[in-house]
Amino acid sequence: MWKCNRCILDRHYLRLGSQDGGYYRGDSQAANDDEGGHSDSTEGHDEDDEIYEGEYQGIPRAESGKGSLAGGPGSVRAGAQEFSDTGVSEAERRKDQEELAQQYETILQECGHGKFQWTLYFVLGLALMADGVEIFVVGFVLPSAEKDMCLSEPNKSMLGLIVYFGMMVGAFLWGALADRIGRRQSLLISLSINSIFSFFSSFVQGYSTFLFCRLLSGVGIGGSIPIVFSYYSEFLSQEKRGEHLSWLCMFWMIGGIYASAMAWAIIPHYGWSFQMGSAYQFHSWRVFVLVCAFPSVAAIAALSAMPESPRFYLENGKHDEGWMILKQVHDTNMRAKGHPEKVFSVSICETILFYQIINSSPENTPMWQRYRMKIISLSQQVSGGDLMTFMLMAVWFTMSFSYYGLTVWFPDMIKYIQKQEYDSRTKTFTKERVEHVTFNFTLENQVHLEGHYFNDKFLNLKMKSMVFEDSVFEECYFEDITSIHTIFRNCTFVASLFYNTDLFKYRFVNCKLLNSTFLHNKEGCMLDFSDDFNNAYMIYFVNFLGTLAVLPGNIVSALLMDKIGRLRMLAGSSVISCVSCFFLMFGNSESGMIALLCLFGGISIASWNALDVITVELYPSDKRTTAFGFLNALCKLAAVLGISIFQSFVGITKAVPIIFAAGALAAGSFLATKLPETRGQVLQ
Repeated sequence: MWKCNRCILDRHYLRLGSQDGGYYRGDSQAANDDEGGHSDSTEGHDEDDEIYEGEYQGIPRAESGKGSLAGGPGSVRAGAQEFSDTGVSEAERRKDQEELAQQYETILQECGHGKFQWTLYFVLGLALMADGVEIFVVGFVLPSAEKDMCLSEPNKSMLGLIVYFGMMVGAFLWGALADRIGRRQSLLISLSINSIFSFFSSFVQGYSTFLFCRLLSGVGIGGSIPIVFSYYSEFLSQEKRGEHLSWLCMFWMIGGIYASAMAWAIIPHYGWSFQMGSAYQFHSWRVFVLVCAFPSVAAIAALSAMPESPRFYLENGKHDEGWMILKQVHDTNMRAKGHPEKVFSVSICETILFYQIINSSPENTPMWQRYRMKIISLSQQVSGGDLMTFMLMAVWFTMSFSYYGLTVWFPDMIKYIQKQEYDSRTKTFTKERVEHVTFNFTLENQVHLEGHYFNDKFLNLKMKSMVFEDSVFEECYFEDITSIHTIFRNCTFVASLFYNTDLFKYRFVNCKLLNSTFLHNKEGCMLDFSDDFNNAYMIYFVNFLGTLAVLPGNIVSALLMDKIGRLRMLAGSSVISCVSCFFLMFGNSESGMIALLCLFGGISIASWNALDVITVELYPSDKRTTAFGFLNALCKLAAVLGISIFQSFVGITKAVPIIFAAGALAAGSFLATKLPETRGQVLQ
């Protein structure tokens, strides 16, 4: 029985209905088998009986193969050992994998490129767009959320980085899971988690719960990039792969533009809000968070109508399912091209199973253990001295460190320039004495030193960027006060009353409160309704321009990716990006910084596109999303380090961040030249 099944497995072939009716065989005996008659697996069948959609004669399926080769899990191990005893080497397995890859490429050539791939392009583009939106959400809502939730500087920093931590975990988790349960199913689960927690985050009130929701939202969307590129690549033939994967990258840019436009249209309109007392508030920035979940929800709805990757099915022995999907691709494209009569000539998709048998776990092994074995396998590949993987890790890390570090540092530098200009207009009052005066207008950008206020009333007013230092407030009355960036330092309050104010204890630094009373303090921090349109303009419009600036780079990379090769695109773009970094030294104004940001983004996007394509094409199907997810998780870790380091130099020096970024890009471009070129290769 074993000998017979071994013969069946060794006679793997892919039958194509070509003009000569021949076969693509995986062994040297293919032609002789045809001349000598049917194989053992088809003995007793007529030729016409063999060809039937989805039915394969004589070869055990994944489950039946396990049953015949082994009566149970223990027999599978015995069978695998027997394969080892017969001298099945790693070289032979690689040869079989290469034959399978070439066979699959031939099938994709027959299916053609048309309506099906373009439909899948827009569906997966929505998922990639949701990833682009997620990067910008927290940055856009932070100026409003920090007032609404009364955030301190450490809390603001954590909220800004939490999405990267979530995406780091999600990329690793969903990338590995997609190699186990399938690309489509993993992507649906990850997008669902992102949608659910994005929805919740728009309604929760506390900082901790909002932080938790954004973390899990990031975990969900973290799986989009590794799965989307792997999923789409398995429907593309080699001459189309580089170009169309680069076109797919444009949706990340579209996500950034969508987030910028929605923030610009929604957040400044503070009238789009309601509140229930002071305990529950739903301001316009929460509407923006809700709107940002739409691309993810749309991707889920569209993806539900798309099939699983046929390559994943064939790699896992599910030949019926894989064949049916390939036929669907072929028929959809042929109908759209006006050739509905053209028949899909692939009648049998038989692929080898021994590679899976050797590497499969027993059926009763828990899923978490099989998942762990997949991770250990990839870790051994890295720790075992796989130079190519080390090089790829270094390129991912250096690019992420410099790109994310600079793109977050740019807006902070612009804010610092704005703050310096704002501070230059500060008015200072010294040793003033004010008695029996009612203040009922806005107080902004003032410093009061050693003042004395007696029997004064502060009624229904807003305080913005106010500092009172070494001052005395005697028998003063504060009512309905809304403040931002306001602080009392070394002040003394005597017999004063605070009613319905947001002047909390942290606003009083080293102050003395003598016989003073606080009644009905406002809960939370009130939004600063006096923020002018120019601030919103700078925050959202700058990011809008930055994302729009990558459009030329996207177009160029898509048109040239298959012409000049992935390696030249990656290394060349990295070198030019490195050179462009030094021009940042000359950006001393807002307009100059914005222009340089656009230049850097437009150049570096070609590197990212090439890196995504190379990563997809370097790894075999059973490890593709696992490896991509691992590298993408490393990318997010580098982003966190880059952002943290670069932000620490804001207001101190521009030279250090620029030198760090240029050095990282130079190292990355050098290492990129050591990677193998994947242009013209079949998908392994």
